[in-house]
Amino acid sequence: MSLNAQFAFDVGPDHTSPVATTKGRRPVLRWAAIVGLLAFLVAPMIPLIFWSFAFRWNYPDLLPSEYSLRAWKAVASPTNNVLLATWNSSVIAVVVTVLSIAIGVPAGRALGLHKFRGKRLVELLIVAPIIVPTLAVALGMHTLFIRYGLSNSLLGVSVVHLIPALPYMTLVMSGVFANYDAAFESQARSLGASPLKTQWYVTFPAIRPGLVVGALFTFLISWSEYVLTLLIGGGQVVTLPLLLFNFARSGDNAIAGALAVVFVVPGVLVLLLTSKHLSTGHAAMGGTGT
Repeated sequence: MSLNAQFAFDVGPDHTSPVATTKGRRPVLRWAAIVGLLAFLVAPMIPLIFWSFAFRWNYPDLLPSEYSLRAWKAVASPTNNVLLATWNSSVIAVVVTVLSIAIGVPAGRALGLHKFRGKRLVELLIVAPIIVPTLAVALGMHTLFIRYGLSNSLLGVSVVHLIPALPYMTLVMSGVFANYDAAFESQARSLGASPLKTQWYVTFPAIRPGLVVGALFTFLISWSEYVLTLLIGGGQVVTLPLLLFNFARSGDNAIAGALAVVFVVPGVLVLLLTSKHLSTGHAAMGGTGT
């Protein structure tokens, strides 16, 4: 039997190639990881959902003895400012995400693609806001925000949210560009592509998965921020974390549960929309380069 015939026999219809088997398992493993992650996120919401509909839930009952829509009516009531808080949280999170992209992508490109003196110091300064306690940073900046008229405003809260959010975007994008070959841009330019077309058709598709991951981080960080919002917003800028904390302290578990569900749902939706990029094989966290 010839070598070609033996090879054809080995990979025939009754035999499965190891490479094909590995490729076939990847979608299954990817979706299993996504389902497991969603289950991990949704499981803590089940008690919150029960609490939001509970009218009477006495220990040691496993389930509420009476149900009511009182908590959801209170959440929908204009007097509790839930709609306003949801709007403020959404606007602030979107603004922070956009600003983080505008600043973090160029900074990540510089860190990922280039070597320069003092690069390690710059990386340390970028990570510093994550290392230093948030409360200390906010107290130090509060006076400046008052002086420049940024306190007690949506703009001021959005700017201060960049402190914990921007380092994540920059580090993610530096990892993306550390694994990016800029020669493709040079080839596109040599073929007559304009700088704008090169960025849109060459650079953006290559960095899109990492960009989505960084945007997810920054959105969720801003969405859940409490301390910076309270200090810089001065109680005038009402967001969902502030409302949730106030109702949790009041002891009304039903309304706190309903607010917690409202608070968690946008994060789960964002995760669902970005799950494809979270599970791809692109190196979005490959380090900051050498």
